[in-house]
Amino acid sequence: METTNNIRTTFLNWTKGKVPGFSGKDLMNLENASFKLVKVEPNAKYPVHIHPDKTEFAFVIEGKPEFIINQINYVSEIHDFFIFPQNIPHAIINNTDEPCLLLVGGIKGCSKN
Repeated sequence: METTNNIRTTFLNWTKGKVPGFSGKDLMNLENASFKLVKVEPNAKYPVHIHPDKTEFAFVIEGKPEFIINQINYVSEIHDFFIFPQNIPHAIINNTDEPCLLLVGGIKGCSKN
C-alpha cells in the first residue's frame, strides 16, 4: 500500500535512466529536492557531469561502486556516503559483475556541504 507518508518501494517500477545501466525509483520529487533509489547494473558508467543548481549525494546500500568527485577516485563500501557539491564534476562507475544499489538525492540552492 502506498500513501503520501509511506512508499513501499516494492510496488514501484524501475524507470530506465538517461544513461544505459542506470534505473531508478522516485521516492520524493519536490521543487527544491529529490530522492530516489538507484540501481547501477554491472560495468555501467555515468559519465562525468556537474549540476549548476544543486548539491547531490549518494548512500551505498549494496555493491562497491566507484565515485569520481573533482577528479578524485573513491572506491566505496556499503554504507558509505558521498556528497557531490554544486558545480563540482562527478561520475559513478560500477566496475564489478554485480549490481549496485544507491540512495541518491539532490538539494537545489545548496552550494556548501
